[in-house]
Amino acid sequence: MNEQGTHIDLFSGIGGFALAARWTGFRTVVFCERDAFCRSVLRKHWPEVPCVSDIHDFDGREWTGATLLTGGFPCQPFSTCGRRRGTADERALWPEMCRVIDEARPAWVVCENVLGLVWMGIEQVLSDLDAHGYETEPVIIPACATGTDHRRDRVWIVAHAAGGIHRSEQERERPLLGAGQDFVAHGEERDMAGWMPRPWDIERGIRRTSDGIPERLDRRMKALGNAIVPQVAEVLLRAVCAAND
Repeated sequence: MNEQGTHIDLFSGIGGFALAARWTGFRTVVFCERDAFCRSVLRKHWPEVPCVSDIHDFDGREWTGATLLTGGFPCQPFSTCGRRRGTADERALWPEMCRVIDEARPAWVVCENVLGLVWMGIEQVLSDLDAHGYETEPVIIPACATGTDHRRDRVWIVAHAAGGIHRSEQERERPLLGAGQDFVAHGEERDMAGWMPRPWDIERGIRRTSDGIPERLDRRMKALGNAIVPQVAEVLLRAVCAAND
């Protein structure tokens, strides 16, 4: 597989975006993740990739020129299960992700968040990306679109730097990801490398609040619950690769 370029991964979790990046030929060069358990997972599978523990300390200028930047910025402010404070929530870290994007100036950006972002923040995200010179394409894709039995609706935003991809006026009138995109990832079961079980296989049988679950298992379940579905990200990254061709 030809290398597509370098990849900055913010709010990395247990590496869902990095796994999709690996499948599609991108080379992850830096992580940013504050959770200690998730950082241990990243160290195990990407031991050569540095990890910044706090987004506030991440200097995007050190990674200027990267091809791709991804991030599932914290969803708690936008989750329908929470207080729904949106951008007023102190955990709303999109401004920090936006700062890094402006500093690093990647050619492509892919963001992920919960469905509640549509009502509590997506206009700000799209407006900020536009102000920094990015053309955006938001889509809602559930996990089940990749052939699973788990719904898991998520908002995905794909953006590319204006002028970075030369599209005609006629092409610009069409969605960046293509109308009627088939989101089933080539009909194949992806190799999860034995370490990233699918969240939908776990959550049906065990509730995080059940009594008697060891603390380590609870940390794993929390990490899985916060993870993106890499098969969905893979399809989006393949669309990015196709647009680059």
